[in-house]
Amino acid sequence: GTSMQPSAPGCPLEEEPLLEEPSPDARSLPKPGDRLNGAYIIFFILGIGSLLPWNFFITAKQYWAFKLQNCSGQPEPGAADLRDFFESYISIASTVPSVLCLVGNFLLLNRVAASVRILASLFVMLAVFLVITVLVKVDTAAWTTGFFAVTIVCVVVVSGASTVFSSSIFGLTSRFPMKNSQALISGQAMGGTLSAVASVIDLAAAADVTDSALAYFLTADIFIVICIMVYLLLPRLEYSRYYMRRRGESPYPAAGLPSSSVEEGSQVAVDKRTDALDVPPLRPILRKTAVLGFCVFYVFFISIIVFPSLSSNIESVDRSSGSPWTGKYFVPLASFLVYNFADWCGRQITAWIQAPGPKSRLLPALVLLRTLALPLFVLSNFQPRTHLQTVFFNRDAYPVAFTALLGLSNGYLGTLAMVYGPKIVPKELAEAAGVVMTFYLMLGLALGSACSVLLVHLI
Repeated sequence: GTSMQPSAPGCPLEEEPLLEEPSPDARSLPKPGDRLNGAYIIFFILGIGSLLPWNFFITAKQYWAFKLQNCSGQPEPGAADLRDFFESYISIASTVPSVLCLVGNFLLLNRVAASVRILASLFVMLAVFLVITVLVKVDTAAWTTGFFAVTIVCVVVVSGASTVFSSSIFGLTSRFPMKNSQALISGQAMGGTLSAVASVIDLAAAADVTDSALAYFLTADIFIVICIMVYLLLPRLEYSRYYMRRRGESPYPAAGLPSSSVEEGSQVAVDKRTDALDVPPLRPILRKTAVLGFCVFYVFFISIIVFPSLSSNIESVDRSSGSPWTGKYFVPLASFLVYNFADWCGRQITAWIQAPGPKSRLLPALVLLRTLALPLFVLSNFQPRTHLQTVFFNRDAYPVAFTALLGLSNGYLGTLAMVYGPKIVPKELAEAAGVVMTFYLMLGLALGSACSVLLVHLI
């Protein structure tokens, strides 16, 4: 239960909104505590739900390979391209619509209530996943390319919906104290870890690849329903009602951000102006979050190039030994589980340690340092290799260590930059800044997934 612990109670700053405005109702209302960490747990669960469906998509690697080999173990010549580059196709099909949906979400920010956007996207995800679940037991051998097309359409719709869902939820948490944003981001990584664990259990238990896929997708269906239920619970908590009502006030700590208090005079004027606008003003947000936005962009840009397209094709050096650990369990454990667990640890650490700070030069420097991951993975035992024959890191420990570092730095640096973003803008723009930060993240994923296709073809 320790992982669910929010940050140390010793920092009351966490609970403080950015600027205390002596509004009449704020005086009369005492600040409610988060009873039994209810809101923290709800955001954690919603975090898991925002990425779980997507994680189940990419983790069900064996199932897609089976379906795209016209439901037999034997490959047919034409399907090889569909199959071998399936991850890359999925990455592109998921990121391009996501970017479009994010733009839409930003424009609808003040026009459509968050709850409408969140519930609508959850129901869309549920509907598509039910379709995918039904298709598991349908024999698609006769229409492999058609099945591929249907799958890609499903990916497009699910990723669009889950983008609207996660950016709306992230925008919503930026009205709450910072630990709730951290709960959400931590939950997202937990979704990855859970799906990796599921895939390992599943390889061990299910003899038939379609049975295991069925178990996967049913789990995703059930989880989406759980998300709908806990989201409906959120407004019932006194704690979340308090923060959701004080829309104008950003629930962010004022620590180390003196610039905001200087602008207190102009703040009120800005408040009146923003209320009148339907679309939040983009320029001040982009200007303030430029460096942090770049950090978020670059962290995820490097991560998606490597994971999953590069890392999940790294084979064990002792593959021929016939041991299940170097064979069928190697990729699920050494790539998916190690990366996701390390990523989750990195995100969890940000609850206790928040350094370097939002204005620090060290943050972008550390982010740029992650570029070194590319040569490290390319020189590991990536298969099949056509152009580059050198395998420099010819021990299994190397790629595992690289994957752990990649995941840890992705979780830690990515979360810091994401959570700092809404803190350094004027409070009434915090929610919009949350959506903008998600946009940088998606942009990184979109460009990174395009580059990963290139890189995989080059090796």
